[in-house]
Amino acid sequence: MFDTMTITKTIGGLCGALLIFLLGGWAASAIFNTKVGSNHDGEVAQGYRIEVAGAEAPAAEPEPEIDFSAVFAAADAVAGEALWRSCKACHSTEAGKNITGPYLAGVVGRPVDTAEGYTYSGALTLVTDVWTPENLNDFIEDPKGYAPGTKMSFRGMPEVEDRANLIAYLATLGG
Repeated sequence: MFDTMTITKTIGGLCGALLIFLLGGWAASAIFNTKVGSNHDGEVAQGYRIEVAGAEAPAAEPEPEIDFSAVFAAADAVAGEALWRSCKACHSTEAGKNITGPYLAGVVGRPVDTAEGYTYSGALTLVTDVWTPENLNDFIEDPKGYAPGTKMSFRGMPEVEDRANLIAYLATLGG
């Protein structure tokens, strides 16, 4: 059925095809990665820069700082309850019932790392003492950035109105 010559030809054909693909990749790399100029970081730019007269980008205006206390004063706890759905996979609203994360009943105004029966990483006590609405806002925005080393793997909630609504809902939960 198969003889030695057929196997040799097949392997030779595969090696030849591989060689052609490698040479093609090398040629394409040589053509398209020409050193035309460098970008602002001093790295070689991959492409051609076209200068347009009078097309300087206007300076970006900094975003106005949003006062969280004003947003929190107008927060809607009902809207926060809808946002709670993304939290309840890891947290409970029932006091004493820990899941992956600690229970959040009575969390607003509670000292950090004090949910009974939950083992904390210790990263939160290095940052703050009490879960005020402002501290919760900063933590929910970027947990890993606020308390490096925290066990919470949540990516964060970017919208300040959403965070305020969620914290307003958490404030309605009794401890």
